[in-house]
Amino acid sequence: MMSVRLARGIFKKIPIRNYSRAPCEIIEILESGFETLAQSKSQSLLKKHLTQEIFDKIKTRVTPSYCSTLLDCIQSGLCNHDSGVGIYAPDPEAYSTFAELFDPIIDDYHMGFKGADKHPATCFGYGSDFPNLDPEQRFIVSTRIRCARSIKDFPFNPCLTKKDYRHLECMINKVLKTLCNEHSGKFMALSCMEKEEQQQLIDDHLLFKEGDRFLQDANASRFWPTGRGIFINQNRTFIVWVNEEDHIRVISMEKGGDLGRAYERMIIGVESLAHSLKFSHDKRLGYLTFCPSNLGTTIRASVHIKLPNLGADKAKLEEVAKKHNLQVRGTSGEHSEAKDGVYDISNKRRLGLTEYQVVMEMHKGITALIDAECQAGSQK
Repeated sequence: MMSVRLARGIFKKIPIRNYSRAPCEIIEILESGFETLAQSKSQSLLKKHLTQEIFDKIKTRVTPSYCSTLLDCIQSGLCNHDSGVGIYAPDPEAYSTFAELFDPIIDDYHMGFKGADKHPATCFGYGSDFPNLDPEQRFIVSTRIRCARSIKDFPFNPCLTKKDYRHLECMINKVLKTLCNEHSGKFMALSCMEKEEQQQLIDDHLLFKEGDRFLQDANASRFWPTGRGIFINQNRTFIVWVNEEDHIRVISMEKGGDLGRAYERMIIGVESLAHSLKFSHDKRLGYLTFCPSNLGTTIRASVHIKLPNLGADKAKLEEVAKKHNLQVRGTSGEHSEAKDGVYDISNKRRLGLTEYQVVMEMHKGITALIDAECQAGSQK
């Protein structure tokens, strides 16, 4: 165990934030948390890759500009042993400062993205390149595609002050007001929204909500609801979340399986924002986000799809999904169960391939799942 005197010497330059513990406590908490995690049955990528050697090497580091510690990165994973990943980046510099831990986790999650690899340049392609996945509307209930962006020169949630949240909200809202045609709409700040209106938007699957324990334990819900808000277009098919998990989440939705149409709408929206806002970007990792699972293109394309026959054989469902790099979730997303045979299926890979390749992989994978569902139905 490191002595209190040594801990103070190493962390003496850290400004104590109002949510932080004393520097000498950070080492003690890390040591205790690491030991508990190592002895747990956790299947997280954090436990898998945080070896004693790496832990000892990086536990006293802080990021240059924002003074984030290793505890800021892994606190959520230490508190929640059922985490899938277990680590977040409190600021953009964390990815390089704690590279010995982030790199193998990124490689593992993004399936083969090695330390020397570089994310390719942005290439969206066109939504018209992707035919409707389910023109007869037999399987796909809805399609959603989103991408995340972080504003350059700002840290991520754990390091944002109340002033930062307000500044970001004002800056982003100003640009959202310039959107036109199909993308024009209205911004609503959570701090000015009635509880009933919030709940209705949540029930309609349009709005995020407070209370995610993984984000809370990562200090990503501070000063709630300050700075948080939602922008919705008139048709309720284009949405922008402000300061939820990332500074910006651009979301495009469509009833049925027209992935191409939803994708084209998202492209126009995010490129319109890029004309006025500068985003955090790394030459190797692409667009930088709070969670390493969203690096690179940051794109998550998903469908709610009826798979009652294939879903009856979970092993087969997972086999087909894994073959096409798809992630299977319950109807309400991560940590939920499928209702009436409806699953949330999304692409898993976001890093190391272009936006066009991400959506193409998703398109092919969903087509394969529909074929497998039909085969399972005929055999039954």
